[in-house]
Amino acid sequence: MTGTLPAGAVRGVIIDLDGTMVDTAGDFHAAINAMLKALGATPDMPAEEVVGYVGKGSENLVRRVLDARLPPAQANSRFAEALEAYQRAYIAINGQYVNVYDGVREGLAALRDLGLALACVTNKPHDFTQPLLAQLGLTACFDLVYSGDTFPYRKPDPYPMLRVAEAFGLTPAEIVAIGDSENDARAARAAGMRVLAVPYGYNHGQPIQDAGADAIVDTLFAAAELIRPYAEPHNAISAASN
Repeated sequence: MTGTLPAGAVRGVIIDLDGTMVDTAGDFHAAINAMLKALGATPDMPAEEVVGYVGKGSENLVRRVLDARLPPAQANSRFAEALEAYQRAYIAINGQYVNVYDGVREGLAALRDLGLALACVTNKPHDFTQPLLAQLGLTACFDLVYSGDTFPYRKPDPYPMLRVAEAFGLTPAEIVAIGDSENDARAARAAGMRVLAVPYGYNHGQPIQDAGADAIVDTLFAAAELIRPYAEPHNAISAASN
């Protein structure tokens, strides 16, 4: 671990999904290559390249892939077709090539035992998020789930983070956000929240040390242990996942 968590009561925690709780690189890789095949392009994109584009939503991922594989005019004219092909492929693949990271289940259990309100905020679309959480048995861990298409704005915009604070009846200062990328850190910072980062996820090929987190923790369980001294139980507002 590097860094420290600034002192202050913690009553809620926001956790990212892809690259923080679940290694979904295999799903992204398979879906992108299926999309390229559907477009008549050679499905030869390496997993490492795909992961470098992950984190800012499906539209951005597809756009980055097209820009890397097709001439500009063709990339623009075929974007809608490509996005539809990608979404169709991802729905069929979702959850087939994923793993829950070490320490995640233990970390979620520890945070629940501390009585904290828990939310999952991801840029992954709703139709991908909910089936994946359910398949992995993670849905019940959260009081609230906000996906990339729940609101008009997504991370790094602070809007979904602020909506979590509002739903839980907490101030942003009472919430710690945990993620794997600059997007997570920027959204949390702009919302006025403390930030923890894990080092094993997807940060667009950039060092997580440069993301601006208060501390970098090896696992989600380590994050729970860092939060423990500041934890104050909170009766989370029950809200249907979106």
